[in-house]
Amino acid sequence: MNVLFVCTGNTCRSPMAQYLFNKIVAEKGLPHEALSVGLFAFDGDPASENAVIAMREEGIDLSPHKATRIFAEITQQADLILTMGKGHKEALLQLYPDLENKVYTLKEYVGEEGDVADPFGGDIEVYRQTAQELKELIQKLIARLEKEGAEKGEDSHRG
Repeated sequence: MNVLFVCTGNTCRSPMAQYLFNKIVAEKGLPHEALSVGLFAFDGDPASENAVIAMREEGIDLSPHKATRIFAEITQQADLILTMGKGHKEALLQLYPDLENKVYTLKEYVGEEGDVADPFGGDIEVYRQTAQELKELIQKLIARLEKEGAEKGEDSHRG
């Protein structure tokens, strides 16, 4: 499954989610991969310094990340698009209404309410809190993907 994480600038939340997701699925040997984009990203911007530090504490090197502004092809390649907030979801669906069946907020998709708080401009502690929140949400996301994959696998053996 190709997952696309979306936030505003693609320098904090969505790359943190992308790198956490890719690390965990690699450790589990799962056939999933994530990318990330920002609705208003400046292509090539580096990840926020505090995001890099917070991810380093999770054993992840975020320093190679470069921001990418959303574009049509990347949304079409994604099987699932997860936004960091409701506003991102609404803006994305205004840009690409045909994506309605595969766009959710991350929290919505894992059965929670609200948005992932934006740490932009916050101190390192704020970024650590965001990293922890994202880690928990990503673990729930992967558990859901594993469950759905197992159910699809069972269905394919019934026929």
